[in-house]
Amino acid sequence: MSAIDHIRDMAAAGLHSNVRIMSSLLLTMSNNNPELFTPAQKYQLLVYHADAIFHDKEYRNAACKYTMALQMRKVLSKTSKVRTSAGGASANIQAQSLPSEIEVKYKIAECYTILKLDKDAIAVLDGIPSRQRTPKINMMLANLYRKAGLERSAVTSYKEVLRQCPLALDAIIGLLSLSVKGAEVASMTIDVIQTIPNLDWLSVWIKAYAFIHVGDNQRAINTICSLEKKSLLRDNVDLLVSLADVYFRAGDTKNAILKFEQAQMLDPYLIKGMDVYGYLMAREGHLEDVEVLGGRLFNISDQHAEPWVISGCHSFYSKRYSRALYLGAKAIQLNSNSVQALLLKGAALRNMGRVQEAIIHFREAMRLAPCRLDCYEGLIDCYLASNGIREAMGMANNIYKTLGANAQTLTILATVCLEDPVTQEKAKSLLDKALAQRPDYTKAVVKKAELLSREQKYDEGIALLRNALANQSDCVLHRMLGDFLVAVNDYQEAMDQYSIALSLDPNDQKSLEGMQKMEKEESPTDATVELDGDDMEGSGEEGELEGSDSEAAQWGDQEQWFGMQ
Repeated sequence: MSAIDHIRDMAAAGLHSNVRIMSSLLLTMSNNNPELFTPAQKYQLLVYHADAIFHDKEYRNAACKYTMALQMRKVLSKTSKVRTSAGGASANIQAQSLPSEIEVKYKIAECYTILKLDKDAIAVLDGIPSRQRTPKINMMLANLYRKAGLERSAVTSYKEVLRQCPLALDAIIGLLSLSVKGAEVASMTIDVIQTIPNLDWLSVWIKAYAFIHVGDNQRAINTICSLEKKSLLRDNVDLLVSLADVYFRAGDTKNAILKFEQAQMLDPYLIKGMDVYGYLMAREGHLEDVEVLGGRLFNISDQHAEPWVISGCHSFYSKRYSRALYLGAKAIQLNSNSVQALLLKGAALRNMGRVQEAIIHFREAMRLAPCRLDCYEGLIDCYLASNGIREAMGMANNIYKTLGANAQTLTILATVCLEDPVTQEKAKSLLDKALAQRPDYTKAVVKKAELLSREQKYDEGIALLRNALANQSDCVLHRMLGDFLVAVNDYQEAMDQYSIALSLDPNDQKSLEGMQKMEKEESPTDATVELDGDDMEGSGEEGELEGSDSEAAQWGDQEQWFGMQ
């Protein structure tokens, strides 16, 4: 048994640190005495040495060593041809036992991908003849092609993966994301569905993801729900996360959070989709829960984008935009395809006044997720912030035409129309259509209430908000109802609405300001009454002011606490 055999056995046993030390010593011996090992043995040593370095996550060094191994393989190929022509059958047997040249090229491409050298990775894999490409090579190529915008090549590679492995569901998702028809994709799996029992659900699964990738959220929800109700697929975490994500895309925050929580209970170590869940929780004002969620995910893995995004959302909604920007950038560094990280960084840049930089991030998010309306909303907000009403209107009209007239697209278009005095009536008509489709759609209710406030139609606004709050409880809606009630002098109920809003989101500054404004307006009346009390000691005015200061200090302390996290 040779030294090379011992190296091979240690590599197979997973003793990577031992392989690295021993192979390094043997390579040095070979360099000092070239006759010590044959080209085949040196090739093996270089590959095992590179594998050990790859395991230590030194990817640039590993790529260099793999490249050296390929160069040695070329030398070996030349000598093998000479021996084969001389009738050396043992040379062929030896060549078959060597590490695969194709596998070495795949490892180089893997190193380049991790190093974000995508063009170099594509060049290496393109150098492998099509007939010699394994499914994992085609899958990596497809993902790289898609990322580079080479859609035709990506489709070809994904199809090749499915030809060899018809149950490669991520390849199916890749094809659907590239606008390949669901029926065409399903036809590629029909044979395996018919030959293997209990796989009849797969065609429905493909249909559900086809709906997701064309932006038909409601039919996607219905289809996934039909799958989830089947006894064999009930409580599947991946299906629940997909369902939660589609609810989120459809603007149904309540059901999205519910499904994310259900998935999380089934799998406490779940990471996928938790960035969206954390964003929704932060947006709803549950910052303490968001902080706990981020800490828990960091304990699971800090090498995924999700915990960084969650912490970034906590910072963003605590108005710590610089920290949110840093955390978003870190998440993108870990996963450049993280849509939620791009949106976080874009929103932080926008709020810091760096609108042009924010636009770049929102556009990249749109490219990665063309059916997610929040990507378009972020870009439109940037246009409006820089007085680009024409650009915002063009974008809103494009969404409306592309994705159809649903409550979300109607509301986006109405939002832009509200910015121009000339299109106020059009905005009102669009919002009425949106609310006719979905009376509980919060964004449409908020925009309609803003319009009614401008027109001073307070009674209509109160009726609208009460109707919306009949089946849901939302901080913004309660606060807006409080504002409308103040306008009609119903101070007591307004105070109640502000209190409810603050109970839902203790950091809602506008609700706090509304409550404090009412207290200041009431305090002169209280003071007059107490002065009539004929020199009573410790007047109510003083006590009330002390209580108000105490409360204000309490909120101030809380804001400061969040700011320090």
